[in-house]
Amino acid sequence: MSVKEWLKERFPIDYEKFVEINENIFIKEPIPLHMKKWLLAMGTTPFILLPMQIITGILLAFYFVPSPEMAYESVRYITEEVQLGFWIRGFHHWGANLMIISIFLHMMRVFFTHAYRKPREINWIVGFILLFLVLTISFTGYSLTYNQLSYWAATVGTNLVKETPLIGGFLVNMLRGGESVTANTLTRFYTLHVWLLPLLITLMIVIHIIVLRVHGISEPEGYDKGYYPFYPSHFNKIIIVTLFLISLISLLTVILPPGLGQPADPMNTPLHIKPEWYFFSVFLFLKLVPIKLGILLIGLIVLIMIFWPFIEPLTSKKEDRRAIINYVLGGTAILILIAFTILETISL
Repeated sequence: MSVKEWLKERFPIDYEKFVEINENIFIKEPIPLHMKKWLLAMGTTPFILLPMQIITGILLAFYFVPSPEMAYESVRYITEEVQLGFWIRGFHHWGANLMIISIFLHMMRVFFTHAYRKPREINWIVGFILLFLVLTISFTGYSLTYNQLSYWAATVGTNLVKETPLIGGFLVNMLRGGESVTANTLTRFYTLHVWLLPLLITLMIVIHIIVLRVHGISEPEGYDKGYYPFYPSHFNKIIIVTLFLISLISLLTVILPPGLGQPADPMNTPLHIKPEWYFFSVFLFLKLVPIKLGILLIGLIVLIMIFWPFIEPLTSKKEDRRAIINYVLGGTAILILIAFTILETISL
């Protein structure tokens, strides 16, 4: 008896039907023609980066010790002594940064092409939840290095959470496990970073893909209408993007490796405390306004953006006017984000 026959006997399924279903769902899946434009196919990038982050994260977890006494030393050991440890750590670091950038770019594309409109409102909301989760997992990961900057960034970040109206005290106690950043905080951040947040991100991506497949990919105006099969054209594009990302992240790891910094010292506050670059715009805004007012305004802006698919139809009855409002608001928001990020980057 051949191995194939042995397996068929143990798994008595209709293989011809299985192949047919696979072809219809994946191989022959109709892809809109506009997806041949690289910038309009950015949604694939986070999906590609996620397994890379999981694999490098597991490799890092083999050596990382989530305790104040050993966290910094274990990161140093990974970077300086583990074979290819510097590459694995750098790959994880830059992969996280590129994942944030790719999600931002994808959401910009969705916003300006109105791909969030009925019946795809749920996917827009899921996308915002994904962005929040990715920012959170990046924040917890940065804090795990337990050097001087990451320790005080975690302190400042959780202090901001504390200012959240009504639930701030509860949230900060849940995150810190006490009044300040301690061993409890490191353990909780590690649990969030390694277990809870990856599971939630994976769940949201699955929901995102299911909703996408139910309604199909939206087709923006101004592009040729029609479809082409997923394989081989779109499949080959995914392979090219995957190889490009591996090469780019490896190059960044070699040219701009993440540093170690100085070990965390809770008794010595640095002169200049800054979060990671993706929080620069929020950080600068909160320095310009009273903190409670700033958090309320940021919360209001986030809520408006989350429910924009339901708010946009109320702005005007005319389609062209709604499109103009979209471009003005979206363009203004992007310019402010970029300006604030640059200003905070160059500030002392």
